[in-house]
Amino acid sequence: MNNLLGVPETRLPEDPAALALAEGELPEQVAENYPSSSLVWAALAEHALAEHHNVEAYAYARTGYHRGLDALRKAGWRGQGPVPWEHEPNRGFLRSLAALSRAAGAIGETDEERRCADFLRDSSALGARELGL
Repeated sequence: MNNLLGVPETRLPEDPAALALAEGELPEQVAENYPSSSLVWAALAEHALAEHHNVEAYAYARTGYHRGLDALRKAGWRGQGPVPWEHEPNRGFLRSLAALSRAAGAIGETDEERRCADFLRDSSALGARELGL
């Protein structure tokens, strides 16, 4: 599907870490086995945020964000265009981006907080709503 500008959406391949997490493996173990998974870093960041470990959350979320950018580029993304929430493998990147926005805000990085929230909304308006941004 294309957006109004004709930029095709990007759909990431299945993330093998998703199955490990769904089967109840600890995110720390999954990260050791699948360090390129943005999903596992998003899970770690979200847990750290919930525990008010904001610096750790920021580091986890930034890792997930960069791993997600790597995966998007490998999938043909050229720095713009939709990354639909509806396509479940995209959710690790989108969750990392939301966690990075929240963690940046928690440590006083308001410019980054805003940039990440805007990037999330530009990538997936539905994802931003689902993730509360």
